[in-house]
Amino acid sequence: MNNFTFEETNLLCIYNTGSRTGLIDALTEMRSELSLEETELRKLTDNALEKLQAMSDAEFAELELYPDFDE
Repeated sequence: MNNFTFEETNLLCIYNTGSRTGLIDALTEMRSELSLEETELRKLTDNALEKLQAMSDAEFAELELYPDFDE
């Protein structure tokens, strides 16, 4: 279940704590610090959070969360 966009994957790589729930917590905390003008990052974060919450820990463990600097 890897339906994350390139941008979402990069966001996950940046805030990855090693666990799905830890990543959800980190993204939720980051989101609370966004200004009202940061609508694009807010939407990106919301989409990533929805997908993380819908997946299992086993599915999360299968993700390769390494930044791809070639794209």
